[in-house]
Order: sequence, then structure tokens, then C-alpha cells
Amino acid sequence: MTDENPFAPPTPRAAVSSANESTTPAADPRPVPAPPSAPEQLPVPAPPAQQDTQHQASDQASHGTDPHATTHGARTRRGKLGARAVSAVVALGLLAGAGGGAAAFALLESQESARPADAALPEPAAGANQVQRPEGSVAAIAAAALPSVVSIEVRAQQGVATGSGMILKADGYILTNNHVVAEAASGADVTVTFSDGHEQPAELVGATPDYDLAVIRVKEKGLVPLVLGDSDEVVVGDSVLAVGSPLGLEATVTTGIVSALHRPVKAGEAVEAAFIDAIQTDAAINPGNSGGPLVNSAGEVIGINSAIAQGPGTTAATGNIGLGFAIPSNQARHTAEQLIETGTATFPIIGVLLDPSYQGEGVQVSQEPQQGTPAVTPDGPADQAGLKPGDVILSIDGRPVSVADELIVAIRAKAPGDPVTLQVRSDGDEREVRVVLEERSSGQ
Repeated sequence: MTDENPFAPPTPRAAVSSANESTTPAADPRPVPAPPSAPEQLPVPAPPAQQDTQHQASDQASHGTDPHATTHGARTRRGKLGARAVSAVVALGLLAGAGGGAAAFALLESQESARPADAALPEPAAGANQVQRPEGSVAAIAAAALPSVVSIEVRAQQGVATGSGMILKADGYILTNNHVVAEAASGADVTVTFSDGHEQPAELVGATPDYDLAVIRVKEKGLVPLVLGDSDEVVVGDSVLAVGSPLGLEATVTTGIVSALHRPVKAGEAVEAAFIDAIQTDAAINPGNSGGPLVNSAGEVIGINSAIAQGPGTTAATGNIGLGFAIPSNQARHTAEQLIETGTATFPIIGVLLDPSYQGEGVQVSQEPQQGTPAVTPDGPADQAGLKPGDVILSIDGRPVSVADELIVAIRAKAPGDPVTLQVRSDGDEREVRVVLEERSSGQ
């Protein structure tokens, strides 16, 4: 294949002869035909004949040899007839153009005559086959939830972060994820966009990286809050809707089910990691959904969308793969109330350090101090209950644990002051230990 244009006009014969002057023999034994005396009266060839002549001329030009080339003695004579020949060529071109135009005009007329006089398409009958959207349908739940879901943008020196949020109270309180508005603690500007498109600046009320939750507030009244439901009543298979602004696409609704409960999820950096006793869902959750609500079929919020699973070896969020995680609404309610009232939140502890390198059954209390911190906090809950360094915790309230994160999120799902029952193995002997959880504030 070459880069020549297959639709280029054919090379005129005069140009071919001129191009081949250097290769034309000095004499041609064939007689030279005499030119007609009146070029203007040349018969106009039919369009197909013209097309064949053009193709022949084009082929001759491409091969560099013209079988009808004249001798040098004939060139002078032909030159005297150049003007008339040009006139004939021009007349030919004009006639061909007129013929093509007439053909095109006739074609348009035939097409117009074939068109129908009325192109109106059938329309549905009034009131027939109307889509039913009863209470409890996905459309009805979405219509009720969308006005109470907002898009959040945080502008900092490092760049722009976006996420979602839900209206908590009519006087401007909004719940979202800590990782969405974390830069607001350093003075970054926060802007909230409501479902009707209007925007309001927001200020940070309080945040906790331990649960990855934050509360912001706008100066606006009369907002419609969403209701936080009881996440303890959620069961696997319940239908849910995820509402938010994935990838900046505001007011997006996706559907799915509750895929699992009590998934131990560790999100964020190691220094400020959040340990979530999460609800797992297959409703599509993407970057930007963070902080938006997970709504049940009754229109109640049963979780705050916070994280998505990543494939092995992936270091950045890749988008929905059917494994999304939400903070249970009961945890969100408790933490949001603390943030609104005090600006900070607390979480429960048992007062031990866990050994992440342990590979056996259960979770082992560290045998040695770590960076100057004792394995069992003196006078802490575990110490008072009789736990020792090296003890192995097999379960909490009858729920088996096999990795440290499972024990941590199970404890974080409780409240300070709650009692828990641990199944503990010490030197081959197993026993039950009752521990009353102690309170610690975020950042300590």
C-alpha cells in the first residue's frame, strides 16, 4: 500500500508528454495524426468513455510511457493549437459538470417524491402502560433519599478531594468520612453542593480517624435529614442502595444487597488507620462515594460507605469490583453525637499489645514490650482481668478471632464501659475472662 491518493484526478495527457520528454525517442515510425481544424466541434464523449480515458491516462502516467507521444517535429505544430485544445478541454469539463449536476438534481427529486408526507411516529396512548413506582420501590427510595445527600469538595495545597455526605440535622449538620475532609483540620476550604445545585461553604465540627467519621456544618436551616436506622437488625441478603457522587458524578444511585456482616476492615494509613466492623455490599461503590449513605428498603441509613476492596498488589483504588464496605449506622450515630457535642470521639480498649507475627490459632498478646510500651497496660482492663504477656485470645463474646484486626474491630464495635467475654489460652489451659472496656480519646 502506498500513500498516493486513489481519488486524485487523472494526469492530463499534455503533462504526461512533458514529463516524458527526456525518454521519448527521436523518431516514431508511426504516422502522426493531423489535429482537427475545429476543436470546438469535437464530439463530447459519454461519461463512461471519459472515465475509461482518464483511467488510461492515469495508468500511462504512472508507468512513465505514452504510446501516443509525438515526435519533436510535431510538438511545434501541436503547440500552435494549444489554446483551442484547452478550450475543448474546458468545454468538456463544463459539460461533464453540468451532466453530473443534472443527474444529482434528478436523484434528489426522486428521493423527495419517495418520502412520506407525514413522518410522525406512534405515540403511547394517554394513561396506558404507566410505570408503577410504589412505596418501597427503588425509584421511590431514591427519590426520597437524594435531596438529603450532598457532594463535598475540599481544596487544599496538595490538591482537591471529593466525596459525599448525608444531612444529619435540619440546622446544617452533615455526616461524612474523615478521609474526605481530613485537610479541613489544616485550614482547607470545604464546599458542599446540594441536590438542587446550590453550594454552601462548610466548617469542620469534629472528626475521628479511628472510625473514619467526621461532621461538618453549613449555615443553612430547614434541611431534610436522613434517618439513621438500626444496623443490628441488618441481615445478609437485605436490599440496599448506595447514594453519592462517585468520580464527581453527583446524585448517583446504585443498588445491591448486603453481602456479609462484621467484616474486619482496616482503612487509611498505619498511623491513623480506621478499624471498621463493616457491612459488606455488592452495590457499586467507587472513589467519591465515600461518606454517602447505604440505605435499606425502608429508606433508612444502615451504613456510611467508606471503602472498596483492592486486588492483591494494588496500591491505589481501582474502582468497584463488587466488594464495598460501610460503617454500621449504630456506630455512626454514637460517634456523630460525640463529635457534635464535644468535637472529639472516644473508642474502647482492653489495654494490650498484640503480636502481628503470631501464626497460631487465635490472637496472641505480645510477649515483650514494644517501643517502650508494656505488652499489658498496668492497671488496665486486661491486667485487672488477669491477662498476661503471651496469652492467646481465641474469641470475643463467642465470636472466633484469627487475626489481630478481627479482635480490634470487634472491640471498636462496642462502647467504653461495655463488658466483653474473652476465651483465653494460657500455658495450654483455656478459660473465660470478663473484661470491662476502657475509654480512650482519638489522637491519644
